[in-house]
Amino acid sequence: MATALVHVLLVFLHVAPPNPLSQQYSRQVNAWVLPLFEQNWRLFAPDPESVNRQISARTMHTAPDGSVELSDWFDLTGVDNSAVRHQVFPSHTAQNMLRRAWSSYLETHGGDDQPRSQRALMIQQYLTNIAADRISGHRGGAFESVQLRVTTVPIAAPAAPAAAGGPGSATAAPTPADTRYLPWWKVDSHGN
Repeated sequence: MATALVHVLLVFLHVAPPNPLSQQYSRQVNAWVLPLFEQNWRLFAPDPESVNRQISARTMHTAPDGSVELSDWFDLTGVDNSAVRHQVFPSHTAQNMLRRAWSSYLETHGGDDQPRSQRALMIQQYLTNIAADRISGHRGGAFESVQLRVTTVPIAAPAAPAAAGGPGSATAAPTPADTRYLPWWKVDSHGN
């Protein structure tokens, strides 16, 4: 019981605003709290998004007669959103897999979609597999290639409050959406 009370007191002193007691015992407080009991907001909001992204995919299938069939665009982001909506305990996979795969793709490929390392090839394959698996699970059908389309819409900053007695603040013109089409990627045979 005494250990629990000391722990609560030390954590309280760590997260409380600076005061004479926490400053006097800062060395002891930090020795106890860091790194195991550290408190920060990154746990709850690691990197707030500044854009909304919609990732869609379409497939290509070559029929036995040689004709090429293209599917309609399939909203991968919508699948993730519906898997999270109205779930008391949503899966972290549904929330983060596609978003993190895309972030990793941007880090490893840049703007020209050319992989420059083994890691970049691995991330490209990972993103391709996510798209192919989700399309197969929701649509079915045979296909050999997948193409992704990523629409990025910046989130507008909140308008500044109007000055007391003055007119409302002017809002900046909305930034247009940016649509990026990735190349066609071969996938393992999916479907019949």
